Amino acid sequence: MKEDKKHIFREIRFHPAQFLAISFIITIFVGTILLSMPFSTTSGHISFTDALFTSTSAVCVTGLIVQDTGTYFSPVGQVIIMLLFQIGGLGIMTFSTLVLLVAGKSIAIKDSISLKEDFLQANSIRVRSLIKNVFLYTLCLESLGTLFFYLNFNHKFSTGKALFHSVFHSISAFCNAGFCLYKDSFESFKGDIWINMNLIALIILGGLGFVVLRETVSFFPNTLKKRKIRFSLHTRLVVKVTLFLIIFSSVLFFILEYHHSLKNFSLKEKIISSVFQVVTPRTAGFNTMDLNTLGFGMVFFLIVLMFIGASPGSTGGGVKTTTVGAVVAFLKSRILARESVSLSNRAIPYKLITKAFTVITLGISVICVSIFFLLISQPEVTMKEVFFEAFSAFGTVGLSLGLTPRLNDIGKIIIIMTMYIGRIGPLTFLYAFSREKAKGRYDYVEESIMIG
Repeated sequence: MKEDKKHIFREIRFHPAQFLAISFIITIFVGTILLSMPFSTTSGHISFTDALFTSTSAVCVTGLIVQDTGTYFSPVGQVIIMLLFQIGGLGIMTFSTLVLLVAGKSIAIKDSISLKEDFLQANSIRVRSLIKNVFLYTLCLESLGTLFFYLNFNHKFSTGKALFHSVFHSISAFCNAGFCLYKDSFESFKGDIWINMNLIALIILGGLGFVVLRETVSFFPNTLKKRKIRFSLHTRLVVKVTLFLIIFSSVLFFILEYHHSLKNFSLKEKIISSVFQVVTPRTAGFNTMDLNTLGFGMVFFLIVLMFIGASPGSTGGGVKTTTVGAVVAFLKSRILARESVSLSNRAIPYKLITKAFTVITLGISVICVSIFFLLISQPEVTMKEVFFEAFSAFGTVGLSLGLTPRLNDIGKIIIIMTMYIGRIGPLTFLYAFSREKAKGRYDYVEESIMIG
């Protein structure tokens, strides 16, 4: 009998991908219940679909909203939303592990493996140290962001309101959540260099990933001690791709929109807005200008940025910068007729190249399905609005061309599913809900087909 119970336990035990996927679902539904309570809204009522949409958007750090956060939700509701995107930004696994550490309990081996995979750490790094560093970096950066916001908001609001707005937007920016307490996001602050630079810094730092932050922080004390520092290939690739995307995209935005959406802006506002609007699509979701004024070319380019997203182990979504970097390296090796794929004098295993192409293929597939059903359920909307909305949801960005408030219940459910899959990752979603091990092995005779 005992053996049977042990066998059953082994059968129902979740592997890390399942645990992560189910943890997000549980958190989303807990958030939905809390937001459905009368104390969470100013009117005392919210539909179940809207509560579910808002909770999913917060936990998945997306920022798409069907109800205005600053006016529709009460201060209690706003705090609940803030806690949800803080949890979602750091990850359920990280948060639950911190609770175990505080309680003085040991970490399960399967959780330890999952966390190390999530943050791409070597086996030699202790998980306890890793989690403490994650929360220490997060606390320090969000506190600094809060301070810079408060120095500006203190002149515009009362002390209490300025402090809450500072904390809310600092966490939202670092977690790349995109939730804002103002109806027009940060459009009224488009000329405020301090607000813009604070948001940009928090978004970028949150989107780099904790591995990159950890190596960067350790660089300075080691340099003072005259120790030789070697950044990992992961960190170098993340920094290179991130810098390229920011610089190239900012220049492109400035050129394409100079006489278009930026024509009534001062030169300072044009420069600031150009940088801000190419940083925020990489999963942050804030805006300092009306996106409907952008040209079709720039809208398409923002869609590309939303699809790429942030970096692995970060608070952001998308297919990730390293995935795109690996694919570009593979294409470069093929153009140069090289057998191996290399980056910075290091060879990339082909299994990682396969994984990169799988992630991109699955991502595009999820988005295409989302677009297809959105077009069926809401035939009155334009193709541009639907494409932008679907990519924004999958990349957990939160930018919209105005479609989100006009979604019907079916459209909301479609976007909810897209946000969820985009947040946990299409590959994790596939692992979580597929057979853990193949039953039986079959090898067939090879036969060629024509490709291309």
